[in-house]
Order: sequence, then C-alpha cells, then structure tokens
Amino acid sequence: MINPITGTLNYQPAHVLNPGESTQTKNGYKSSPAECETCKNRKYQDGSNEMVSYKAPTHISPEASSGAVRAHEREHVANAYAKEASGNAKVLQASVSIKTAICPECGRSYVAGGETNTQIKYYNEENPYQKELKAQDAIRLKGRSIDAAA
Repeated sequence: MINPITGTLNYQPAHVLNPGESTQTKNGYKSSPAECETCKNRKYQDGSNEMVSYKAPTHISPEASSGAVRAHEREHVANAYAKEASGNAKVLQASVSIKTAICPECGRSYVAGGETNTQIKYYNEENPYQKELKAQDAIRLKGRSIDAAA
C-alpha cells in the first residue's frame, strides 16, 4: 500500500492483527504490536451491579483504553451524585483509580482497568427504609472495577 502523504510504499505483513500498529518487535517480547494476539483479544467488563457501560465483555483497543475506562469510571461517580440529587443522601467522597499494564506479548502499555470508591452518607439512618436502601447500595456497589481479561 502506498502512503498518500509520503508517497512511499508501506509494507504490512499478511498476518497483521492490529492494522496501523508498529511491526517492530521489542527486545524480550515475542511479537510486534501489529501482530499481537493478546491485544487483539483483550476484553473489558464491569463487575458492579450498577447500570453502567461494559456489562458484557467488550474489546477496546490499547489506544482507546484510557478514554474508555475513564469515561466508564465517571459513570460510577455520576451515579453517586444522582443519589445525592434524589435528596436521600450526600456524597462525602468520590475517587477514581486508573490501572495501567504492559502487554506481556508485545510490550505495549495500556489502561487495564479502573476502580471508583465512593462514600455516601444517607439521611435519617434510623429509618428502616433508609437502612435497607444503604444495605442495597452496599451490595450493588461491590466489584466496581473493570477487569481486563486477555
């Protein structure tokens, strides 16, 4: 294929799994990013009971993983503030941790997942209804991170 900008011939091997990626294999790794089976098959899935994206395993490219994971974790934070807006609770704290990793096959770095932690104070916790609401939220919010499975 001829590059329209430089006018040079771009050679892509027939076994390219990730088009547009480098065909150079880094020292100590078994494939190049263009030929990496692990990156091609990596999927992300949310482990929480909240209504957010990535409930089903979904492929996200290493280049897009940062933005996708950050947007997903923002959904968890938005859900916490939606509870506050309902008037029954107050968000005391919300934090997001983003985890990065290096692909063991090609050496490319990517965002492997994230975790959102929130602290919510519920008003009138002596009320049995509020106690039940708090217990349900505790169950629903377990496993709030995206797990990358290669």
